[in-house]
Amino acid sequence: MAIKLKVDPSKAADYADVDFNSDEIWQTRVDLAAVFRISAHYGFNEAVDNHYSALLPGRDDLFLINPYGYSFSELTASSLLVCDFHGNVLSGRGEPEASSFWIHARVHKMKPNIRCLLHAHTPNATALCALDRDPFDWSIQSSMRFYGVLSVDKEYNGLALDDSEGDRIARALGNAEVVFMRNHGVSIGAKTIAEAWDDLYFVERAAEAQVKAYSTGAKMAPVSHDIVAAVAKGERASHAASAHLHLESVKRFLNQTAPGYAS
Repeated sequence: MAIKLKVDPSKAADYADVDFNSDEIWQTRVDLAAVFRISAHYGFNEAVDNHYSALLPGRDDLFLINPYGYSFSELTASSLLVCDFHGNVLSGRGEPEASSFWIHARVHKMKPNIRCLLHAHTPNATALCALDRDPFDWSIQSSMRFYGVLSVDKEYNGLALDDSEGDRIARALGNAEVVFMRNHGVSIGAKTIAEAWDDLYFVERAAEAQVKAYSTGAKMAPVSHDIVAAVAKGERASHAASAHLHLESVKRFLNQTAPGYAS
């Protein structure tokens, strides 16, 4: 059922036990803001659209999300909104874009193990979403890391203006971490912001290589699925550690080029 989103700071009284700017929450704000800024750097955003979210540390019912009307390149740690699952903005100025609320609120509610959800229309991954075939053929090493953790949502139903779209995306994710949404874009769900960002970056890089390979029209060089599975196992085993290092490198870059992200 569709609802009207509303900015209602008075609802914050229901969460008087939560310090929306505690040290732990502030670090989550900084990390998510860093991912917005580096996504803009790589051209992963579309004007003031697309949206990322993260559950507040220690909470399964409140999440950070970007306010509608701002480019990823403008977002800062303090500008991110805190929302509940009922469409209330509890902290911050503005409100989320309606479809972003319906996707992120429902996925986080249905799958609280997904602490961070990145939804994007990155150029190459989105191109693969338009094809009537699986996005990767597992002939390229950069895509093999996603073997066994990728799903395809084939049920495009238009804009997300009620809870059905988010519910379907949550079901499509299942036990996967990456979902290619047919005719739409990609969503990445992970236990940490760092892991979600790392997967989004490498999904788009792998998609770029796949699109270029498809564009040649030549036959792909097949790889044994046993080998592909072994590569994926090795990649996922070190994912948390390498993703942490990746995000730390992003923040060092931003500290030099756009330090305002952490304000």
